Amino acid sequence: MNNKFKQLLSLVALAALLVTQACSPKTGPDTIFINGEVYTVDNDNSKVQAVAVTNGMIEAVGTTDEISKLAGSNTKIVDLAGMTMTPGIIESHAHLMGIGYNKLELDLMYVKTYDELVEKVAEAVAKAEPGQWITGRGWHQDKWIEKPDVMEKGFQTHDKMSAVSPDNPVYLRHASGHATFANAKAMEMAGINRLSIESLSGEVEGGEIIKDKLGNPTGVFTERASSIVGKLVPQETPERADQALEMAIQELLEKGITSFHDAGSGQAFIDRLQRFKAEGKLKVRQYVMLTGRQPELLEEWYEKGPMIDPDHMVTVRSIKLNCDGALGPRGAWLLEAYTDRPDHYGHETLPMETVNTVSEKALATGFQVCSHAIGDRANREILDRYEASFKKYPNINPKDVRFRIEHAQHLNVDDIPRFGQMGVIAAMQAVHMSSDRPWAIDRLGKARIEEGAYVWQKLLQSGAKIINGTDAPVEPVDPLPSFFASVARKTLQGFPEGGFEPDQSMSRDEALRSFTIDAAFGEFEEDFKGSIEVGKAADFTVFDKNIMTIPEMEILDTKVAMTIINGEILYEKGE
Repeated sequence: MNNKFKQLLSLVALAALLVTQACSPKTGPDTIFINGEVYTVDNDNSKVQAVAVTNGMIEAVGTTDEISKLAGSNTKIVDLAGMTMTPGIIESHAHLMGIGYNKLELDLMYVKTYDELVEKVAEAVAKAEPGQWITGRGWHQDKWIEKPDVMEKGFQTHDKMSAVSPDNPVYLRHASGHATFANAKAMEMAGINRLSIESLSGEVEGGEIIKDKLGNPTGVFTERASSIVGKLVPQETPERADQALEMAIQELLEKGITSFHDAGSGQAFIDRLQRFKAEGKLKVRQYVMLTGRQPELLEEWYEKGPMIDPDHMVTVRSIKLNCDGALGPRGAWLLEAYTDRPDHYGHETLPMETVNTVSEKALATGFQVCSHAIGDRANREILDRYEASFKKYPNINPKDVRFRIEHAQHLNVDDIPRFGQMGVIAAMQAVHMSSDRPWAIDRLGKARIEEGAYVWQKLLQSGAKIINGTDAPVEPVDPLPSFFASVARKTLQGFPEGGFEPDQSMSRDEALRSFTIDAAFGEFEEDFKGSIEVGKAADFTVFDKNIMTIPEMEILDTKVAMTIINGEILYEKGE
């Protein structure tokens, strides 16, 4: 059946329904969505055509004919015209304010060379007052198509950037968030020079000031060393923070995201979310991880316990711990040295005893723990400490508390089965495989990559749940590249043919689950959302192509047609 004929049948069916509806005095659902390819992600992976919604909840699912008969005189009819509907996409690990600020600062995510970065800084300087800070995020030296002439320990040096910004301090965060790049003016203000570096050694435990062969600072700081300059950057104003949050929420809606796990924030962010909710501006559901970088904040929340929103809009019941760095700046904490830097093992970015302390307090007070770990050493340490904490609470089933490891990117083969055995959720971002795999092999070598990096099938076969996301603004918040990476295991340019380690790819059903019902499980909400079933929230994402059947590369050309939350269309393409 060709598309024109299908469209004609759809119009005929809609016309008949409107006639029937006009003659019907009965009260029906608030809204019905008909003529779709609807993937429910229920236990049977059922596929239907239509959904009825009342008071923001799913009232019925079925064929277009079955659901059309429920319509009353005031029912709104939405014709999906053959488009694909899934449960609302849940972003399981990203940084909401970072997404917004990326739109207000220099966005360096798509910069392809160091010279292009320098040009963007020069443009910003031309618009700025002398002395005004230039800030931005998104550079990644391993993604540049051309390497700078001068590099130290795999990074560029500040000289070119400093030359175009003599009177403005510049502070640019790495795409990963685990390194920064400062110019000479910023380092001068921070008191950083060749002579001062040794005296600062106590301030950079868990990080590194990258130096050249003569001992001069290059402008690159990794992990906790970034704070030496970062603490000088002016604090944000409430007005600018509101603007960033508004822009971030709109971005989520445009990308089909109905729920969002914020990976580590403080009280001011939570207060802002609650104010936005009260003002009717929040729109997207939020699941907040308390930042473990503020011990006093955690103590306050242990005292009062989790905040579980009966409206399912702002829930706070988890804690984020940052336990190592990222692979790009060689900050991920490894059991064996980096292949491309044999004297270096990465960084433990907080004392591992903190994982024990926080885990035990979380178990006692009802909080989930979500620990960032990318390297195999960090993953092992966290699993060990979760396990030790569970033993102190023998009356608690570890699988009920749903502790998570965020990223779980590179694992030792001996630790992979422990995820399933202990019920630890692997909160992974498949798009990192597409972005990082071409150069990650230089960091880890062939054996470690093949045995334990991005091992989705090994984790699933262990009985673990994988929940998916983007880590935005490390990557764009669009879920489709991550869905593509999950099933294709290729770069976004389609390389290599057959994919990297293709035996570890997810099926499309598994990938969709990782963004819907399993992601809902990761926030204890699987009974409320995550699948299209009667009695659940009417949160849906509609795509203009069938991502479950089209050729892999076409997934990247697919667009979000509608984003629906509580049965309300909050975004529609073209409007």
